[in-house]
Order: sequence, then structure tokens, then C-alpha cells
Amino acid sequence: MKESIYDLTVNRADGQPVKMAEYKGKVLLLVNVASQCGFTPQYEGLEKLHREYKDRGLTVLAFPSNDFGGQEPGTMEEIMTFCRTRYDVTFEVMEKVHAIGEQKHPLYQWLTDASESGEEVKWNFEKFLISRDGQLLARYDSRTGPEDPVLLSDVEKAL
Repeated sequence: MKESIYDLTVNRADGQPVKMAEYKGKVLLLVNVASQCGFTPQYEGLEKLHREYKDRGLTVLAFPSNDFGGQEPGTMEEIMTFCRTRYDVTFEVMEKVHAIGEQKHPLYQWLTDASESGEEVKWNFEKFLISRDGQLLARYDSRTGPEDPVLLSDVEKAL
């Protein structure tokens, strides 16, 4: 396992690599997303969270994944168009990744290893809250929406 989340590299939606170290000092909310899921309307709440807290240091990063029910089959271009036109998403949507399985992205390996349970991601829209110094603070299942009082309280404390 990588020592720190900041040792990892992910790709932006356009395929350009970005070191997670670029987010040092920010509170991160990482979410595996899908366009055709029952939880897809959470994009609205994620965008609201982003707009409300970005100036205080919160960064929302969405990672499309087709791992759960094949609910993110589109190309990155289709995903980005969907996010912008349907939910006016302005937070960062990254390149599609595997959140589970043999091809699991190293970021998701780190997140599952760092979580208390060590369990695999179970479904779309699981959320991971990362502190300003790169520690996993909390993990939320898909049913925990961005407007959930516990999640909001945790974000406030982290900021």
C-alpha cells in the first residue's frame, strides 16, 4: 500500500495525469459516480456542497465507474456532457476508473485499505472524506447523500 494518498496519481477527464499531492491542504470528498444509477441525482447535492464549501477548502472529485450494474457505459465525452447539461457540474470529474476487482485503480486500493472495514466499494456514489493532511476521515455508503447531516458535520469539522 502507498504510504499516503499524496503518493498516487489519477487522470483528469481529459486523460491528463494529476498527482494527488496537488490537493495537499484541501479537504477532499471522493465519490465513485455513474450516470444511470438510482443515486445519480446525488450529483445535484454534490454540486451544491462544492459551491458552498469550495472557498473554505473543500474539493469534490468524482470518479466515474462502470463497475456496478454497468451504469456508466459512456465515453468520457458523454459523461462530461451529461454532468454539465443535466446537473451543471463544476467540480472535477476525473477519468473513468475501476473501483473494485483485479483492475481496481490504486486510489481505490488505498481508500479501501485505509478504511476501517477494509471492505470493497459496494455500489455507485460511495464517498470518502479525506483530511487536509491526506488521512481518511470517514467513509459513507451510497445511501448517505451529500446533504446528510452527519456528512455535513464531518465536512465542517474537517474544514
